[in-house]
Amino acid sequence: MNIFLPLQLLADWLTYNFFHLQPSSHLGVSLNFFLNDSFKILFLLLVINYLMAVIRYYLPVARMRNFLVSRRWYGFDHILASLFGAVTPFCSCSSIPLFVGFVGAGIPLGVTLSFLITSPLINEAAIVLFIGLFGWKITLIYVLAGIFLGVFGGYILGRMKPEKYVADHIFQGQSGKPVVDKILIEKKSISSLLLKFWHEGWSLTKRLTPYILMGVLLGALIHGFVPTGFFEKYISANNPFAVPLAVIIAVPMYANAVGVIPIIQALVEKGIPLGTALAFMMAVVGLSLPEALILQKVMKRKLLISFFAVVSLSIIVIGYLFNIFLS
Repeated sequence: MNIFLPLQLLADWLTYNFFHLQPSSHLGVSLNFFLNDSFKILFLLLVINYLMAVIRYYLPVARMRNFLVSRRWYGFDHILASLFGAVTPFCSCSSIPLFVGFVGAGIPLGVTLSFLITSPLINEAAIVLFIGLFGWKITLIYVLAGIFLGVFGGYILGRMKPEKYVADHIFQGQSGKPVVDKILIEKKSISSLLLKFWHEGWSLTKRLTPYILMGVLLGALIHGFVPTGFFEKYISANNPFAVPLAVIIAVPMYANAVGVIPIIQALVEKGIPLGTALAFMMAVVGLSLPEALILQKVMKRKLLISFFAVVSLSIIVIGYLFNIFLS
């Protein structure tokens, strides 16, 4: 069941009935993409921010945070975060609301980054398509690479103590007081608490909305106006720098894993090495300019650059390894 189907139908009605655009036109494709993704991401952001406001109020967040940071997990917390990212069917921009909620709830930032890295790379529909096109062995290797990328990237970024590079407003509303103390002291009614949670969730959503819309608009323009074969000539098999070049030229593009798999099939059929094609896919779905525009409201510049650098370099290494062992 697609919970976003009503939003897709609304985007379709606005695009093709209200604005009378043709489904085959560049403008029609771009506007439909913009409306659908904007509705979906803003809905997710508002719901998750509201739920996180409730969680921050009722749970001893500081105690949970101290539990996570006071023990030596030996990377197991990053593995759990990456596995959770692997089962969430989000694209790079859709993953950000949940990432913001985790950060605001006090979960260690390196762990949340493991989720953010893996989440767009793997989803169930993409895995089914991947098995049909490339077989289960290649699919398994790709899934393991996506999980490893999240674990490794989140761990490396977590070693930087990145919390100081997160926008201050993300942490507003955090509290470590137990719920019993709050109830005894504040004695708020259910209606006043619901209103409080709404204001807190809506306040954070409003701050991020302009950046989300700018990011989705850029993605919509790329999605509607950039031809599928535009980049193919730059990542041919005889170019030793094809893997890093594939990653670089993939960043401006914006698509989910399901949407980009047919492109990968076309690239491989045209003789491009599988590792180069998979690196291109990972960069398209895991990194994008729209994602950067949204994240720059959440992360300060140093962390944003570090995030893109670590993930990009990791994808390049994985692409070369794929070319060596899968050729």
